[in-house]
Amino acid sequence: MEPRHEIAALTAQLEEANHRYYVLDDPTMPDYEYDRLLRRLEELEAAYPQYASPTSPTQRVGGEALSQFVKYEHPVPLESLQDVFSYEELQDFDERMRAEVLPEYTVEPKVDGLSVALEYIDGQFVRGATRGDGRVGEDVTKNLMTIRSIPMQLPNAPHRLIVRGEVFMPKAVFHQLNEERERNGEALFANPRNAAAGSLRQLDPKIAARRKLDILIFNLQLCEGKEFSSHAETLDYLRTLRFRVIPCALCTDMAQVQEEIGRIGEHREDYAYDIDGAVVKLNDLSQRTRLGSTAKFPRWACAYKYPPEEKPTKLLDIVVQVGRTGVLTPKAVVAPVRLAGTTVTNATLHNQDFISQKDIRIGDTVIIRKAGEIIPEILRVDFDLRPEEAVPYTLPARCPVCGAATARDPEGAALRCTGAQCPAQLARTLQHFVSRDAMDIDGLGSAIVEQLLERDLIHSPADLYDLTFEEIAGLWQKGEKAPQKLLASIAESKNRDLGRLIFALGIRQVGAKAGRILAAHFGRLDKLMEASREELMAIRDIGPGTADSIIEWFSDPNAQDMIRRLKDAGVNFEAQSTVEDHRFEGKTFVLTGALSLFTRDEATAQIESFGGKASSSVSKRTTFVVAGENAGSKLRKANELGIPVLSEEEFLAMLQ
Repeated sequence: MEPRHEIAALTAQLEEANHRYYVLDDPTMPDYEYDRLLRRLEELEAAYPQYASPTSPTQRVGGEALSQFVKYEHPVPLESLQDVFSYEELQDFDERMRAEVLPEYTVEPKVDGLSVALEYIDGQFVRGATRGDGRVGEDVTKNLMTIRSIPMQLPNAPHRLIVRGEVFMPKAVFHQLNEERERNGEALFANPRNAAAGSLRQLDPKIAARRKLDILIFNLQLCEGKEFSSHAETLDYLRTLRFRVIPCALCTDMAQVQEEIGRIGEHREDYAYDIDGAVVKLNDLSQRTRLGSTAKFPRWACAYKYPPEEKPTKLLDIVVQVGRTGVLTPKAVVAPVRLAGTTVTNATLHNQDFISQKDIRIGDTVIIRKAGEIIPEILRVDFDLRPEEAVPYTLPARCPVCGAATARDPEGAALRCTGAQCPAQLARTLQHFVSRDAMDIDGLGSAIVEQLLERDLIHSPADLYDLTFEEIAGLWQKGEKAPQKLLASIAESKNRDLGRLIFALGIRQVGAKAGRILAAHFGRLDKLMEASREELMAIRDIGPGTADSIIEWFSDPNAQDMIRRLKDAGVNFEAQSTVEDHRFEGKTFVLTGALSLFTRDEATAQIESFGGKASSSVSKRTTFVVAGENAGSKLRKANELGIPVLSEEEFLAMLQ
């Protein structure tokens, strides 16, 4: 067979296999055979590049890394939806519809992911972009090509087609990814949506490919040369084009709509993806056109948001953990219960005041929920089910790790271990010292730190810089690369900026931002160590509590000894001037709402890298407010004060 024809035949075979496996969930080709055909296609494309297609199955593993994402203006806006939180609000929506039209509705799960548009020309996938602000997004075509359920070629397609879908990370993949990150000592993703958003915005498509994202198509944006009368009809058409389409129910009245919303809610754990609600839309497309949109939302659709799920379970025990600053944190051990798609076995108890106020006792039946769908918390106790033998719980008077006395923090509700050499504090102090925002020492996950402590190789962060290859070689089962990489990373950390070192020291109330502020103000660590309380309090964002913590920390002989040893090891003690572009000098930014293009820390770092300030509250001195999704009171206050509000895309444009 001629190379051109063999390439075409292999491409068709592999695309069909992808469709069967990822869209229909009906695999017909063994993995070994798929890999064999893919390798053959790679060989042919390398030998005959003139016949290789930019949408070839070989490109799904990720191409070359990008330098940045380019803007993409959506031909058809990707509108957001108005949220409703009760059946009463849903009834109001229905009444508004019935005042204008005789409605028939569609109801579908609201996937908690990242909205994108896919564009096809003559049946070939040519472009994909994030929603952005609905009108302008970012071209993430290369990353979208790694999603196996997105067809690269469409059969019998119109000249131009644009569809809208939701990219998500399957729950099973999310849990696997977090387990892997935990083993590597990396920060965990908060939830699948954040993981999906971060993966889709990787400049290196190979990283996106490893994250195994998926997509569900839920809307036809543009279809040249074809006309449709209903939303359900468009979804049926998209299925014929081999898209993986959102499941959708047709409802003739609001009673059926509520029944379907209830059914979706009851089965939310069964979906392979996270959902945070159900979408209700008018089915008739002409009615949609008649009703139109407001400045923010289409009038013909809404999103019903489920309330946080609450469930009863039994409190089996309360265990106490000791943090790096000596704080004793109680944790509830509960009978396993499924909650918001995961099995919960632990819940936060905060502190003694929280336990006493709610009168929580071991043996109680408690009602728990996930705060923000992430952290399990105890809401209340079912006192009717309290066992007679249950007694009030009090945190221990002595540290459960080292046995030293505990003392109440005079500034708050925290109970602290007073032991200067507490092993639990040391383990967490080390993990904090090497963390990404601190000294960023790669390869020192919690498991390696525990081994260093067990072998009595380390008693202070300063000991890291004395480690030898012979001492650490036995921490890994085989090979020399891991210990060599760790020693190289430790050596590299000596050159970190002073702000990172200050944060790494673990001084109470001194976070990453305060570390950068102190480094910029004093320039050298010895000047910070000599600063008076008044000097410290004169610095922006440094209050009396933080000033006292700094003075107390540097007054400790153990801390002074560690500083001396770090200096002897060659660790940098001077601030490095990182602000070369002063475009934000004198400007104050406030970040609000759910950001999808940055984390809060990333956005803050960008602002400060250009000489600006990131504040947590809106005032007349605020220059800009950067608003993500579901922005609340800060956005309202900005509008009241007439402060310019930026979308994430507008903020990104300022950075670029």
